[in-house]
Amino acid sequence: MSRAAIEASKPRGRTVTRALEWAIAWRYLRSRKGSRLLSFISVVAIGGVVVGVSALILIMGVMTGLQNDLRDKILVGSPDLRVLNYGEDLKIGDWQTVLGKVRAFPGVVAAGPFVLTQGLVSAGHNYAEAAQVAGIEPQGPHVSEVTTIREHAVRNQGDFRFASSDGRTRGVVLGRLLADRLNVAPGDTVRMLAPPPGGRITSVIGTFTPRYYAFEVTGIFETGMYEYDNSYIYMPLAVAQEFASLGSAVTGIEVRTSNRWKADQVARALDTLLGFPYRTQSWEEQNSSLFKALKLEKFAMGFIVLLIILVAAFNIVSTLTMVVTDKTREIGILKAMGMPARSIRRIFLTQGTVIGAGGTALGVTIGVVVGIALDHYKLIPLSESVYFIDHMPVTIQVTDVVLTVLASLAIAVLATLYPSIQAARLFPIDAIRHE
Repeated sequence: MSRAAIEASKPRGRTVTRALEWAIAWRYLRSRKGSRLLSFISVVAIGGVVVGVSALILIMGVMTGLQNDLRDKILVGSPDLRVLNYGEDLKIGDWQTVLGKVRAFPGVVAAGPFVLTQGLVSAGHNYAEAAQVAGIEPQGPHVSEVTTIREHAVRNQGDFRFASSDGRTRGVVLGRLLADRLNVAPGDTVRMLAPPPGGRITSVIGTFTPRYYAFEVTGIFETGMYEYDNSYIYMPLAVAQEFASLGSAVTGIEVRTSNRWKADQVARALDTLLGFPYRTQSWEEQNSSLFKALKLEKFAMGFIVLLIILVAAFNIVSTLTMVVTDKTREIGILKAMGMPARSIRRIFLTQGTVIGAGGTALGVTIGVVVGIALDHYKLIPLSESVYFIDHMPVTIQVTDVVLTVLASLAIAVLATLYPSIQAARLFPIDAIRHE
């Protein structure tokens, strides 16, 4: 036979060999009774991979969902970044000049002044409680929408125009939970006790001088974020300045950037532009402890659940080791008939890969389907006062699924190396004599 004919026959020979290897590997996976179903030990090995992969996908989805849901709800009333003052009064007097510079800065989409303070609120009875008071510009066509808080006014229960019935813009908008506790609705009046100017004690009476205000409730908002709905009161910027005794000053400038994920870069650049005594604070800095804790928890939970897949890998090792022991005579016969060691090795590699791939595919399917169902139907309710959200959110990210699949397949393939190498090392005569 010519060299050309020999070379032409090699690909077909390889194809036949691969088909034979696959047929033998599949036969070893099946039940001994001639059934086309998988053997019990193969099902157990695949089940271990399924449990590990589905659990890992669900855990990663839950942690990602918590991060995303909390971030989105926090940013309902919190801007991408804030421009603040280092001064001891923590206020910006020439805020119009600063606002002009911020609005003209590249990467800034919208900016506006805000006031943030605290006060006591009551609905005219003995019960009163502390509340976070936020002052923003009334809703209008020319007002910069820095946050989405104005979009969360409860339908048919007012808005953020702060238009009171006396024709003046002196209304307030309360969070739903706070309004429920105070038992107020739009049109009712709430009384508020303002903090003393600068926290100073009046020398005449030796204590704080109380300042009481009465405001008409002109709206109710609901964000789904417990902290906002439970304790926030919004009022017009000018009224908030009066309430906080700031005069014409504001607490700071809130900014919305073109890309939320680049808010840190914009914040650093604004720091350089504005200089002392101004400083910037991005949304990640404002909630750094919370998001760092969530990231660490996601990593820790992912690592712990990954151990389940490692346990499943030991199942694969034990399964293939049992198969090698059980099929020792057959392996000796195959090698005596001329099958090379690399083909024997590939048989068991194929068997382990099928177990890993089958378990991974089924685990991914179960994990994704269950995750989507948990999130869509809100099957796991949570206490809003503890977790800030009303149900367990699940967000399945493609990157998490891909990493899980790659990790599972890599572990499954590595688990097959030892049994496959041991099978390939068997000597034909010793294997045939094996009892």
